[in-house]
Amino acid sequence: MAWTWRFEKADGAETEPAVKPDEFPTQGDAESWIGEVWKELLEGGTDQVTLLEDGSKVYGPMSLHAGDSSGEGASEGDGAS
Repeated sequence: MAWTWRFEKADGAETEPAVKPDEFPTQGDAESWIGEVWKELLEGGTDQVTLLEDGSKVYGPMSLHAGDSSGEGASEGDGAS
């Protein structure tokens, strides 16, 4: 099995990532990698990512913008409690 990320603009159009990924042997490896580089990806023009397993969508798109609740897994709002 190969786990990969698809990198997208906000409108869903595929884009080249600022950080080149490899294929990952496990979902956990893929998720750890995105957790380490998401800020660089965002600064490089990627707005959201989708996780794929052997080319099939697992989940996403997931926004890389902090506080954006439109994507699965995105941070929850910034409101005070």
